Amino acid sequence: MSVDLLSGTLRALSFLTLFQVAGIALFLALCEQELPNTQVALRRSGSSAALIAAIFLIAQYLLEAGRMSGEFGGVLDPTLQGIVMRSAASVTLSWRLLGLVLIVAGLRRGGAGGTVAGLVGVVMVLAAFTLVGHTSTAPLRWLLSPVLLAHLMVVTFWFGALLPLYFISSREAAETAGRIVATFSARAVWHVPGLLLAVLVLATVLLPNLAALRTPYGELLIVKVIGFSLIMPLAALNRWRFGPALGRGDLVAGRGFRSAVAMEFALLAAILCVTAVMTTFYSPESPG
Repeated sequence: MSVDLLSGTLRALSFLTLFQVAGIALFLALCEQELPNTQVALRRSGSSAALIAAIFLIAQYLLEAGRMSGEFGGVLDPTLQGIVMRSAASVTLSWRLLGLVLIVAGLRRGGAGGTVAGLVGVVMVLAAFTLVGHTSTAPLRWLLSPVLLAHLMVVTFWFGALLPLYFISSREAAETAGRIVATFSARAVWHVPGLLLAVLVLATVLLPNLAALRTPYGELLIVKVIGFSLIMPLAALNRWRFGPALGRGDLVAGRGFRSAVAMEFALLAAILCVTAVMTTFYSPESPG
């Protein structure tokens, strides 16, 4: 395995775990008082995901020197590591790790203080994405950074809520599960237009022209849009069919709901992995 491929793999895994732990923190901030049977499991899952995310982040950071040299031996080069330490990658790593610490502290403490700590941690983790990458060097960074942050917040809320919803559908009382699913679906409906608008703004500003859609970066962007379009029917199915039936105690609907949530999770995970590939290997301005 090449150093670039390993770095891209670690980046994808860090995305999955970062968005999972941040999403759990957001979900608990909204529904903590309604989860007597799943709250402890979610806090443990979030803490475990944070530890795994930190490992992936540090491993990927250490590989940056290897990517600069094109071989694994570069990881041991003190000159290259010094360059990495003075780069934006170090600041980004610091923000993400500190954000994870705050999230874990919030998950373990609970209550109002824990919620505040967790939310601050989530903002730090997501804001770190604006410090590196294509938006950080674009002329319209003042516009792209808040748009990117809003985009990431929606994705985090969506992706991070799927595991809690899966747990809730089988562990909480039917009435509670149905009410929470309905609340989540109602919020998600308003987030989808914002998500699409953010993608449109980012693509319009970052891509130099329509021909860029035929580059690897543009093609992967199209794959992401297709992936989101495939999720929409599943979300609608849960909102209008499985969710209400789940609230009535329909066991068959509960199984259908969990299957749909699992498919949503897989599609969103794939989209995050595609994003990792885009941001690791390609540029909007590059032919590939």
